[in-house]
Amino acid sequence: MMQKFVLAIVIAVAAFVGPAAILAQSDNLPRSTPEAQGVSSAAIREFVETANQEVNTMHSFMLVRHGHVVAEAWWEPESAEKQHVLWSLSKSFTSTAVGLAVAEGKLSVDDQVLKFFPDDAPPEPSANLKAMRIRDLLTMNTGHQDEVNLREADHWVKAFLAHPVPHKPGTHFRYNTPATYMLSAIVQKVTGQTVLEYLTPRLFEPLGIEDPKWDASPQGVSIGGYGLFLRTEDIAKFGQLYLQKGKWNGKRLLPSDWVEQATSKQVSNGSDPSRDWDQGYGFQFWRCRHGAYRGDGKDGQFCLVLPEQDAVIAITANTRDMQAELNVVWDKLLPAFGDKPLAENPDEQVKLKATIAKLKASR
Repeated sequence: MMQKFVLAIVIAVAAFVGPAAILAQSDNLPRSTPEAQGVSSAAIREFVETANQEVNTMHSFMLVRHGHVVAEAWWEPESAEKQHVLWSLSKSFTSTAVGLAVAEGKLSVDDQVLKFFPDDAPPEPSANLKAMRIRDLLTMNTGHQDEVNLREADHWVKAFLAHPVPHKPGTHFRYNTPATYMLSAIVQKVTGQTVLEYLTPRLFEPLGIEDPKWDASPQGVSIGGYGLFLRTEDIAKFGQLYLQKGKWNGKRLLPSDWVEQATSKQVSNGSDPSRDWDQGYGFQFWRCRHGAYRGDGKDGQFCLVLPEQDAVIAITANTRDMQAELNVVWDKLLPAFGDKPLAENPDEQVKLKATIAKLKASR
């Protein structure tokens, strides 16, 4: 039976939100009309209509411009309060934990991986395994030809280290979720805390991210490469932190040089100018077209950061065609950003709300 999702949206307008309400929700990002932040309400409406028709199936969408939420939407049964699986978008959070551990002097990206697991290494490690560094884990350049299936392993770190490394680390890009698990295991080794515990006072609490959940391996290590559950606005806050080069409410949470390294092209991963998966890879972040970068996860989970537009876009979905999902963003939202505030357009804002109030996913 075809399941229908009713889309509920809130377009928070400054005129409708008094100072008391803002103070009562101080952990939330400030809200604004689209036009006040230089974005066309008509263009947002066109994006929502197109995404609803062409993306099977959208779950949520939030657009942040100049630090203000100008549009937000959820398809029932999703809601603002409900956490959503991030899948591999979790990887960008694990990278952040590594960056914080580097800043605290607990490790270096040039440390060899075997250094942290002397008791779990195979009896005769290969030269390539010995050469593998944290940097190679971060950039998906471990030297593996294929992924090891950790789910079938009794001990995940031992299984990773026993897996053949036919290529010299640093020379062969191969998307590798177990590599991110190893980053999580290394952070736990040097801090004595899971990545979830380590990030809580350093990232989640300062951003006002409440009760994050992260699945763990049989050894009690946060999975790292997936397994994190957050709200849509939590994703948007994370993107905004990176857009602000690691600063939040005037306080530095993450070194700016780490933000620069993590989100820059560290390795090449293709040459097709029309694909967002061929624009280079950083430290658990993908480069995009249009000068943007992103964390992303299976089925269409996105944290898009657009520095040139001073914007962040958070999307959750359940789709098999993630490139088509991004194409709607580039085709419909990218042209919507203006350099200056636009004249308020209450008619278009009403149309936007009315359009969204009627939306139902048909598949």
